[in-house]
Amino acid sequence: MVSNPVHGLPFLPGTSFKDSTKTAFHRSQTLGYRNGYAIVRRPTVGIGGDRLQFNQLSQAELDELASKAPVLTYGQPKQAPPADFIPAHVAFDKKVFLESQGIELNPPEKMALDPYTELRKQPLRKYVTPSDFDQLKQFLTFDKQVLRFYAIWDDTDSMYGECRTYIIHYYLMDDTVEIREVHERNDGRDPFPLLMNRQRMPKVLVENAKNFPQCVLEISDQEVLEWYTAKDFIVGKSLTMLGRTFFIYDCDPFTRRYYKEKFGITNLPRIDVSKQELPPVKQELPPYNGFGLVEDSAQNCFALIPKAPKKDVIKMLVNDNKVLRYLAVLESPIPEDKDRKFVFSYFLATDMISIFEPPVRNSGIIGGKYLGRTKVVKPYSTVDNPIYYGPSDFFIGAVIEVFGHRFIILDTDEYVLKYMESNAAQYSPEALASIQNHVRKREAPAPESESKQTEKDPGVQELEALIDTIQKQLKDHSCKDNIHEAFQIYDKEASGYVDRDMFFKICESLNVPVDDSLVKELIRMCSHGEGKINYYNFVRAFSN
Repeated sequence: MVSNPVHGLPFLPGTSFKDSTKTAFHRSQTLGYRNGYAIVRRPTVGIGGDRLQFNQLSQAELDELASKAPVLTYGQPKQAPPADFIPAHVAFDKKVFLESQGIELNPPEKMALDPYTELRKQPLRKYVTPSDFDQLKQFLTFDKQVLRFYAIWDDTDSMYGECRTYIIHYYLMDDTVEIREVHERNDGRDPFPLLMNRQRMPKVLVENAKNFPQCVLEISDQEVLEWYTAKDFIVGKSLTMLGRTFFIYDCDPFTRRYYKEKFGITNLPRIDVSKQELPPVKQELPPYNGFGLVEDSAQNCFALIPKAPKKDVIKMLVNDNKVLRYLAVLESPIPEDKDRKFVFSYFLATDMISIFEPPVRNSGIIGGKYLGRTKVVKPYSTVDNPIYYGPSDFFIGAVIEVFGHRFIILDTDEYVLKYMESNAAQYSPEALASIQNHVRKREAPAPESESKQTEKDPGVQELEALIDTIQKQLKDHSCKDNIHEAFQIYDKEASGYVDRDMFFKICESLNVPVDDSLVKELIRMCSHGEGKINYYNFVRAFSN
């Protein structure tokens, strides 16, 4: 029993009374702040400041008391009965959620009719076998009897269309039709055997059946007024099936006998449908525009991506680095052009010609390359069939016309004579004789008048004397046999001149004593303007 804490009396009705001396009846504060955080404090005194003796339990004990259910007083609690399960199709039956969700629908439409359901609504048909037609008899009589027709489908009027051949089979046992494709080797098509599978083909449809979905449902007798039969397939006539018009041009012997016995049709024709090949169109090249070679320009007409003309590789390998050189003058009425000299180089590997004009001091004309490597067309040849200059056209006194300029051949080197003598069949006797006579005259001693003229030129005498001195001094030098060929390799234009830097590189590779005083003087006398050296006179010092 709880006693009164003040008077020691039991805390029962009639024994408790209020303390009249109390004046403060406020409730103690249970909330506070510590370090800026709100905390909860358990009250230790009650209203009026009386100390609470029974509120000294811990927080764990208070939580345990708060979670305890009054099982001892009221007994075990009864569980609520579970709610009845209602399926979604029952709960939402006859309920519509779309306009409330902001979705607007189209007005209601009529439901599409099901052909099978409509067919079931019709009264049952009475299947009575007609007396004049028996399908079983037809099956037993015409089993394995097939009419074969050969037809074409000409679609050449459309874009990328073509004329293709087909075989049409008509099965007499059930009046079905089959269309087979005919494939040829390398025709570019997949070897698919059938264009149309075996089925009955409608010939005339009812008016309401034009929009019938044939790709989904099969056509029945209700949509067809007339089917294709054997009498519709006649050689020489056309018929339309599956939107394609087939022309029958022939049939097999069994089909001919059947038509003769059944319909009394004899002498079915065999129509020739093969198309005669058109004569090949001659390919005409456009006129030559003057740029490049004719062969190169023609390649643009043979392929979308032009290729270089084929070269004679054997000829290029055999005649590699073989060059025929000629000295020529320009035939011109202009006085300034009479003293101009040109070096023609004919490359045997490619049949091309290059022209070089040796520079002459104080001539007023800049020498150098006059014409790059190219094939030169003869003046009397046509553009469609050009004829180029060949080795046989070059001889002493020959006139060579190069793009409107006429040149006269005056001289040549010894290699040309050797080549002409070894290939005498390519030259005329007159051309070979002209070169031989010219070389003999050149090797013959000069007349007195020329020798006197030479003696009058001190520069020429000094050069000749220097060459003779070097020949005697370097007669046993090891490079004299191949020095001329080495300079010719680097002289692509056969001009007789090489660059100064290239000259010294060649001399260094051949161990030519360029540091010798006599050789230095010879190099000085052979030097020309623009940093070039005339190696013709320089090589003479090492040739004998």
